[in-house]
Amino acid sequence: MDIEFDPAKEAINIEKHGISLARAVDLEVLALIEDDRFEEARFRIYGHIDGLPYCAAGTRRGQKVRIINLRRAHRKEMDRYV
Repeated sequence: MDIEFDPAKEAINIEKHGISLARAVDLEVLALIEDDRFEEARFRIYGHIDGLPYCAAGTRRGQKVRIINLRRAHRKEMDRYV
């Protein structure tokens, strides 16, 4: 997966969730869910990083995936989507 992200969002994500957006490339994808709550088409990716459940939000920008955030996934989300 070829990704990009906003450096300002990167700093916020590290502070808030303790993980770099760059780690999205390590996500072992288990589910991809369209998210139609926004004007811009977005999706959520559920999977594992280092054996732990994570959720990434992203959008397509040309040939790249722009990662918006990356955080630990809740058990309820994993049960529902994976």
